Amino acid sequence: MTEKLGLIAGDGELPILFAQGAQQAGLDLTAITVTPDAKTDKLKEIVPGTEKIEVGQLDKIINYLQDEEISEVVLLGKVTKELLFQGIELDQRFKKLLAQLPEKNDDAIMLAIVNELQEEGIEVSDQTKFMQQFFVDEGLLTTVEPSEAVLEDMEYGFQMAKEIGGLDIGQTVVVKDQAVMAVEAIEGTDEAILRGGKLGQEVVAAKVSKPQQDFRFDIPTVGLQTIENLIEVDAKGLVIEADKTFIVNQEQVIAKANEAGIAIKALNSKE
Repeated sequence: MTEKLGLIAGDGELPILFAQGAQQAGLDLTAITVTPDAKTDKLKEIVPGTEKIEVGQLDKIINYLQDEEISEVVLLGKVTKELLFQGIELDQRFKKLLAQLPEKNDDAIMLAIVNELQEEGIEVSDQTKFMQQFFVDEGLLTTVEPSEAVLEDMEYGFQMAKEIGGLDIGQTVVVKDQAVMAVEAIEGTDEAILRGGKLGQEVVAAKVSKPQQDFRFDIPTVGLQTIENLIEVDAKGLVIEADKTFIVNQEQVIAKANEAGIAIKALNSKE
């Protein structure tokens, strides 16, 4: 009997790549897209029955998965928390879930959703399922070598991003001359890079996993858009965490960074 698996998909390429991997593995995949900008049509090419349900309709999402007899799901793709603060319609179940939370930071909300699914018999799996190839080993990924100043900013930014992550604020910081130019909050990595880049030329961005990272959701991810933003602000470096950060379209990302003179390095955490 073919194994059944559910996919709850947000924005970006990750859900598409996951669906392709699941298909190649011969799994029976059921997919739901939950954000306005999710690639629903593209996902339907791989999973014809893909359903679109707004992220705030938690009851509908759970009922649909149960009707499809799904007992295991993977959460993939960007779901910006801005949606919750910009008037998206929430059902009573979601409102009740939020009302019970003492804090409404990223991890608190996501963990509450995971627990809600699991209480209904729907296990949430690690995001790395079929996705290990998008991690990178420690070391310099580009042919562009970082200067001594950029290297120092990479190491400093990495540690600062870990500290910020430990507070469950965000995964990204932008630094220049070992000073923090911007910290990612609810607006996301792209906006943090653009904001930080306006405050200092030749900045370095750092994106890492949180010290308390739950690999069922929100694994840090960089892609072509990340590089586009770094180019826009004339950044000189990007540091990510080895074996804990997804790079989507890896070859294109590295080629574009090389062309723009941006060094990319993967470091291991000292925690």
